[in-house]
Amino acid sequence: MSDILDTYNVSRETIAKLKAYESMVKEWNIKFNLVSKSSVETLWNRHIIDSVQLMQFIKATDKVLYDFGSGAGFPAIVIAIIAEQLFPELKINLVESIGKKVTFLNAVKTELNLKNVTIWHERIENLKISQVDIISSRALASLPKLLEYSNPFCSEKTRLIFPKGENYQEEIKQAKKQWQFEYEVIQSITDISGHILNISKIRRKKW
Repeated sequence: MSDILDTYNVSRETIAKLKAYESMVKEWNIKFNLVSKSSVETLWNRHIIDSVQLMQFIKATDKVLYDFGSGAGFPAIVIAIIAEQLFPELKINLVESIGKKVTFLNAVKTELNLKNVTIWHERIENLKISQVDIISSRALASLPKLLEYSNPFCSEKTRLIFPKGENYQEEIKQAKKQWQFEYEVIQSITDISGHILNISKIRRKKW
């Protein structure tokens, strides 16, 4: 699965940063419980490569990405590390409301010198931002709730990139009760039951 890094011609320096980030997650996880203990041993594939695959949805013309509920930084920190090399104009914004996770994210930003990263210690509902190109979110909420969070920041061009588990079809069904949107489903390369939803043109249904 690490072959996906070859797909993007990722440099040795970029891989070194990804490895440094992996080490920081493992080190801080002992005290901060950033990821589940069961996934620490498979962190490279389970979290980092799982995040790398979202690069397929990013375009050279994209300027602003917001990641909601960033937690330990998956996928946003991984995207930021690779984007330094591939998409230097892309600004990555991580939104996280839990203080200890914000502390960790700021430490990662400083340690890895990620100049393309901004970290917001804020609830999504309180954000004061304009429309964005991409919104990502991993393991934060159900699709209906994610669309509710995302709607204020969406234009016709905004894409929503949400990794989902085996219940993704039910989440789509529930979301369609309140929302209209276009979407495609892509099979995850790291989990046979995982899928990635690529959503655009969302609008609330009118009754």
